[in-house]
Formats: sequence, structure tokens, C-alpha cells
Amino acid sequence: MIRVLVADDHAAIRAGLVLILGGADGIEVVGEAGDGAAAVRMARALKPDVVLMDVRMPGVDGIEATRELVRDGVCDVLVLTTFDLDEYVHGALRAGAAGFLLKSVEAARLIESIRLVAAGDGVIEPKVTRRLLTAFAATAPKPVKDAPGLDQLTEREREVLICLGEGLSNQQIGRKLYIGETTVKTHVSRVLTKLDLRSRVQAAILAQDAGLVPE
Repeated sequence: MIRVLVADDHAAIRAGLVLILGGADGIEVVGEAGDGAAAVRMARALKPDVVLMDVRMPGVDGIEATRELVRDGVCDVLVLTTFDLDEYVHGALRAGAAGFLLKSVEAARLIESIRLVAAGDGVIEPKVTRRLLTAFAATAPKPVKDAPGLDQLTEREREVLICLGEGLSNQQIGRKLYIGETTVKTHVSRVLTKLDLRSRVQAAILAQDAGLVPE
């Protein structure tokens, strides 16, 4: 059973999300939070697998809440936003969110994405992946071409990192590199460990920043 905490400052949106997730097999909504501070407090107490996090909320916003939860290893965070490439979305992903979705997402896609995040995968809208990561690279505070650990990657791990930079899922990486999905997960885990990163989205940003992904 995947335990989910829903964080959004609009009661109607929370109710709709709870209704959608409540009808999904293998998913249990364990709580609702109306702001980031409540999301952090409830996540620490309830230990959900995934927090479905809005970005713009009063008081502590979704960015800071995500940063705190991921930093302390409390749970994974999936950002659900209107997605307009503003500084809040950038900050949330840099804070370690496992991915993001548009609030217009279909119910089936939302449910699938939560399952992917709970399984250790990342979720990012394919149609905007390159645009988003390019924007991240342009706003990076400093170059990371000499990022610690980059030279420690094996050839295969480097290939996996490039695939992450292209926004590919584990399944897509497996097909591209002709390896099993379990093997992909192992390589992704090693890449994150060697590069001291919290999520595959951060790895994708680094791959872009380091110029590993072809234009």
C-alpha cells in the first residue's frame, strides 16, 4: 500500500485529489495539509511514501517544505503545479522533488506517477523536459563541469546519467541501453550516490549543466 499525503492550500483541490486517489488500488491517502509547514509536520508524523505537493501555499511554501523533507529523508515529493517555468518550480526540483505534473493531469496519469515515484522513479512531463532542463542550466548558480564524482562514473553509469538528462524513465533507459529495468535502477542509485544527489531530477539537471546531453 502506497501512503500519500496531499498538500494544497485549496480545499476543493485537496478534496478532488483525495477522491481520485481514494479510488485507486494500492494507494491510501493518510492526510491532508493546507500549507508547507503542516505538510512537513504531518509527513514527519505519518511517514507517507509520497507527498503530493503544491508549490504556492501560504507561510511555508512547497519549495521549502520539499527541501526540508528531502534533506531529512522523510519521504519522496511529487510536485503538482500549474507549471509556468517560474522560480518556484525551479526551486522545488532543485530542492530534490522526484518530479512534477501539471494540475490538468488526467487521473490515470496522476495515479501512475505516484506509483512510479514510490518505486524510486522520477516523473517529468516529456513534452517540456528539454525546455525545463535547459532553463535550469541557464539559471544554475555556478558551472558543474567538474562536479565531484563525475569522473568516478563508469562508462555505463555515464550513459545512464545522459539518459536521465534526456528525461527518460527507467523503462525507456532500459530499452535504449538494452538492459533490464532492475539493472537500470541499480545504475541510477549508484549515479546518485557517486554524485551526492538526492533525486534523478537533480541528476538530469547536472547532466544538462555539464554539457553531457547533445543539443
